[in-house]
Amino acid sequence: MPAYQPFTALCQAISQPRTSGRADLHIHTVHSDGLYTPVEVIDLARRSGLAAVAITDHDTLEGVAPARAAAVGTTVSVISGVEITAERDGKELHLLGYFVNAEDAALGTALERLRAHRVGRFWEMVERLRGCGVSLDDEELQAQAAAGVLGRRHLALMLVKSRRAGSVREAFTRYLGDRSRLNVPKLRLPVAEAIALVRGAGGVASWAHPTYDCTRDSLMALRDQGLGAVEANYPSFRQTRMRELRAWAVELGLAVTAGSDCHGPGHPSRAVGACSLTAGELEQVRSMAGDKVTR
Repeated sequence: MPAYQPFTALCQAISQPRTSGRADLHIHTVHSDGLYTPVEVIDLARRSGLAAVAITDHDTLEGVAPARAAAVGTTVSVISGVEITAERDGKELHLLGYFVNAEDAALGTALERLRAHRVGRFWEMVERLRGCGVSLDDEELQAQAAAGVLGRRHLALMLVKSRRAGSVREAFTRYLGDRSRLNVPKLRLPVAEAIALVRGAGGVASWAHPTYDCTRDSLMALRDQGLGAVEANYPSFRQTRMRELRAWAVELGLAVTAGSDCHGPGHPSRAVGACSLTAGELEQVRSMAGDKVTR
């Protein structure tokens, strides 16, 4: 057997995709509302030829360590990230934090508070569904609760499984949409507080998938509060919108980020690596981190 090891190693090296320096900075795992495990994310990133990924689960950093463990021995590096539910001018805004210190006490406390509210919100929506005659399997509900951060997507998937809806989209339309009486509003941090938490943890804050309410003036206002970047490349964005966001970023001295917002299989436009940054763009984001070290 030892005589064949060099040949085997050569075959493995040939089969490995060449990395391009690209980075997908917006990926969810089973630790929030994604369907892929961190191990699966790293395998998909390797197959896509990515040099780096950021695990950005909702209000938790729990997926980062297992992703890093899975990345050992590969060419993929893992950036510690999180997607925080925030609010600006009465509207929901999602904030991506990159290169944050997972051991930061203030950030950890805030994320724990958001997760606790998610749990309560989940069970309140279960009760509202039951009040409308829509019952879900108790064992599966408990299994979901034990799995990690809970959200409407988990309920939507269960509604599909129980044939109360034909798809996740239909589940949201019929039962779980923002304007539905069955929906329970999320707890949202003031965006200035969320930015301060990310920066306090040594990280860089980026406005995730900014809506068309995002203007040059609103970006400038958030920059003045500590925002470091804006997600300028996202699956649903048109080329004109991406160019506009990049132009504003240059004007305002912001970095740009990009990501697939992958939540699992079934959406090719949101597959791991579908939207990515170049190595140079990633380095600009990294340079804004508190201690300039990949976390």
